[in-house]
Amino acid sequence: QVQLVESGGGLVQPGGSLRLSCVASGFSFSSYTMNWYRQAPGKERDLVATIRRLDGTTTYADSVKGRFTISRDNAIHTLYLQMNSLKPEDTAVYYCSAPRLGAWGQGTQVTVSS
Repeated sequence: QVQLVESGGGLVQPGGSLRLSCVASGFSFSSYTMNWYRQAPGKERDLVATIRRLDGTTTYADSVKGRFTISRDNAIHTLYLQMNSLKPEDTAVYYCSAPRLGAWGQGTQVTVSS
């Protein structure tokens, strides 16, 4: 079955970096556009970044543009989110998603705090 498993979250100080990973299985990973979302406590789940299936074009939310980078390694069915210059407002649970499949991972917690 379709499965997405995120990892790489944790506690980091403001200005620090983290790299999230999402391992996909059960579908042809390279054939699907993939997203990263995040949900802060008491807030809606927001789209953070997208990487398209065909040409690898990426798009970002304004709040993370220039700090976050989405990428994918189709050979190992893995999606990444490199997060630099982290801010306290980046604190959230981060989810990877294959939108055309309606598939979501379980999420990984990112906490930015001194």
